[in-house]
Amino acid sequence: MADTKGYRGPALEAMKRFNLKVWDEVILRTDKGEFRGIILPRAETGDPDHIVLKMDIGYNVGIAVKGIRSAKVVGEKVGHYHVPEKEFPYDPDKPNVTLLGTGGTIASRLDYRTGAVIPAFSPGELYGAVPELADICNIKTEKLYAVFSENMGPEQWMGTARAIAREIENGADGIIIGHGTDTLHHTAAALSFMVQNLPVPVVLVGSQRSSDRPSSDAAFNLLTAANVAANGDIAEVMISMFGPTSDRFNLLHRGTRVRKMHSSYRSTFRTISDIPLGMASPGEIKPFRKDYNRRRKDTEVKLDAVFDDRVTLVYYYPNMKPDIIDSIVDNGYRGIVIAGTGLGHVNKPLYEPLRRAIEEGIHVFMTVQTLWGYAHMYVYDTGRDLLQLGVVPAGNMLPEVAYVKLGWVLGHTQNREEVREMMLTPVAGEITPREPPNAYLIYQGEIPEVEEFLKENMM
Repeated sequence: MADTKGYRGPALEAMKRFNLKVWDEVILRTDKGEFRGIILPRAETGDPDHIVLKMDIGYNVGIAVKGIRSAKVVGEKVGHYHVPEKEFPYDPDKPNVTLLGTGGTIASRLDYRTGAVIPAFSPGELYGAVPELADICNIKTEKLYAVFSENMGPEQWMGTARAIAREIENGADGIIIGHGTDTLHHTAAALSFMVQNLPVPVVLVGSQRSSDRPSSDAAFNLLTAANVAANGDIAEVMISMFGPTSDRFNLLHRGTRVRKMHSSYRSTFRTISDIPLGMASPGEIKPFRKDYNRRRKDTEVKLDAVFDDRVTLVYYYPNMKPDIIDSIVDNGYRGIVIAGTGLGHVNKPLYEPLRRAIEEGIHVFMTVQTLWGYAHMYVYDTGRDLLQLGVVPAGNMLPEVAYVKLGWVLGHTQNREEVREMMLTPVAGEITPREPPNAYLIYQGEIPEVEEFLKENMM
């Protein structure tokens, strides 16, 4: 029986009519033109009206079966279950970098039998997929987790922090964390608090587009991360991802001032209310600033991997009802971070449940949902009213960072004054005394192209 995995309805009828099966390489002539590619399997939730092709250029396209005029089978693909391995050459003169994996497919290939993207992870697999890595450093790998980034949380953050400290103490010259992009900035914030006083770079990296696509950013990101981890002077937790939409350079974002800002662009990560730490490529590293923690030759690191998960982040919206806050109190939470409007505001119906929450020992901090800017709660009556209730403004801490930090702080103490002091004392640049004048730029301050554009157009 021909393999028609996942196809149903009109698509299945078309497969049978033209004698097609999954993994056939075909030429389909349609009323929209001619398409050549490999027939991929469909998920059970896929619609019944399209046949999906993997085209030679690497992209998938859905072909409406009602428009197919003829079909010709020209070949068949054989499945590949493993990324080809080559022994990673060891060079005693090159830095030693540890790559810790959490589940992202930073280097991978497509398995044409299953349609799945197979991650390359062992040193041999990485060398087979991205041989240029051997020109930069020696690679050791360890798979910590195999989860989608939305499933990363306190348990994985603490485990990753412990692994980083162990590898540094064992002499690693740099650390790379392979991670899915969706919650990469949450993990970067958590690690910024959990591993402090770093003597070497810790570089979190992912890819917006998988390695089987021509537009993949995976190899460039991995090579750049390897260069920064092996040779960079910035000994901090940072994210390294595309700066522009092309593979010209990556930006290096401080782990507490970065956020994913676009669902699909390769240049999705942006430093907020500040400028990036620098820019880098596989062959170059250029810091933008001087106030970073510098690389040292020792192996000492401060491990502080604690977290109380009884914290929540509440995004305020107009007409929010009191029962939202009441339910948080009733369910035993110990900390609330609010992303308020404007300078840090919520509506009056929330005053009473917030008063109750604070009286029952819950720690409430205010951030701003504008992302750029500070919580200034002395300006309007609403802010002053919330201050009197005991809500604490968190400066220009990003909402997600404040959530992560509050969980980390509550892992140390529940004392109100101690919690307030720890939250408002910067650990890793999460609160800054001011915003640089070029920090609120779409393409980031300090990038040469932006500076040139401003000179040419704003004079």
